[in-house]
Amino acid sequence: MNDEKIVLLGQSLDELKAVVKALGMPQFTAGQIAKWLYQQHVSSIDEMTNISKANREKLAEHYTVGAMEPIDCQRSKDGTVKYLFPVGNGQKFVETVYIPDHDRATLCVSCQVGCKMNCLFCQTGKQGFEGSLSAGDILNQIYSLPERDSLTNIVFMGQGEPMDNLDSVLRATEVLTADYGYAWSPKRITVSSVGIKGKLKRFLDESECHVAISMHSPLPEQRQQLMPAERQMSITEVVELLKQYDFTHQRRCSFEYICFAGLNDTTTHAREIVRLLQGLECRVNLIRFHEIPGVDLPGADEKRMEALRDYLTNHGVFTTIRASRGQDIFAACGLLSTAKKNEIK
Repeated sequence: MNDEKIVLLGQSLDELKAVVKALGMPQFTAGQIAKWLYQQHVSSIDEMTNISKANREKLAEHYTVGAMEPIDCQRSKDGTVKYLFPVGNGQKFVETVYIPDHDRATLCVSCQVGCKMNCLFCQTGKQGFEGSLSAGDILNQIYSLPERDSLTNIVFMGQGEPMDNLDSVLRATEVLTADYGYAWSPKRITVSSVGIKGKLKRFLDESECHVAISMHSPLPEQRQQLMPAERQMSITEVVELLKQYDFTHQRRCSFEYICFAGLNDTTTHAREIVRLLQGLECRVNLIRFHEIPGVDLPGADEKRMEALRDYLTNHGVFTTIRASRGQDIFAACGLLSTAKKNEIK
C-alpha cells in the first residue's frame, strides 16, 4: 500500500461525496464506493466494476482501500481467536479478539496502540501510549476479519481508551450503524470507558450505542490506586452523569468489575456498589483476573465471585459472572501485541 495515498476505509458517505466531487466524478459514485467498501468488502479500487475504468484509475491515483490482513493469530481450544493487526507503517500492532458463543459471535476491537490510562491490572497500559487509531484502522479489524460475516456484536473493549480517541470511535460507529455502511443496530455495539470528563458526556449525547464503565472498585481511594483515571473523573461523577440518561429501553449501561481476592470482593465493596448504583438502571459484569507479568494481584476464586454476584443481585443490582475465554492464547489484553513488539526491537 502506498503510504502517500488517502485511505477510503472509514470515510463517511458525505466524505466520499467530497472525494468524487473533487475528482470530477458524478455524485452517485460516492454511493457506489460506499457499497463496494462496506457491503462488498473489496480489497482494491479496481474491483469496483460498476465505476468506469477511467474513474477507477483516477480514484486509484490518489486513494486506496486501505484494508490490511492480520499478520498473526492465536486460536484457543474454546474457539476464541486473537488476531494481531498491523497499523501505521507495520511496526505497530493492535489485538482483536473473536469470541464465538453458540448463536452469538462477538468481536472485541482496539482503538489505540497502547494506552494512557495505565490501569494497574492491564498489560496494554504497560506498553505506554504510541498513538490513536484512525476510523479506518478500527474498521479494518472488522473489514479484514476472516469470520466477519458471522459477527453479531462488537465491543470496544480491546487496547486503548475509546473516550481518549472519541472522534475516530464515533466515525467508526457511524459507518457501522449508517444505512450506507454496515446498517447495524446500535444495540449490537458496546463502547467501554474508564470515564473521561467531557468525552463521556459527548459520547452519551452523540451515540446510541451501549456503554460499559470500568469500575473495579466503588471506593474512590482504592479505585485511584488501581486506575489513575479516577483522579480526573471519579466513579461517583461517572455514575451521576449516567443517571441523567435513559437506560430503561433500548440502550444499556453496564459496569465491568475485575475481582481480586481480598481486595475488592468483600461485603463492604458489595454494599458500596449497591449504594453507588442506586437509582441507575444497569448491570454489573464480574470478570476473572487474567494474570499479567510483573503484577502481583491475586484473582478471586469462584466462591467469592458467586457470593458477590448473589449479594448484588439480591439487593437489586443485576449481576453476572463473565465466562473466561481464550485462557490458553495470551488471554489478557495486550500480551500478544507486547510479545510482537518485543520481537521486532
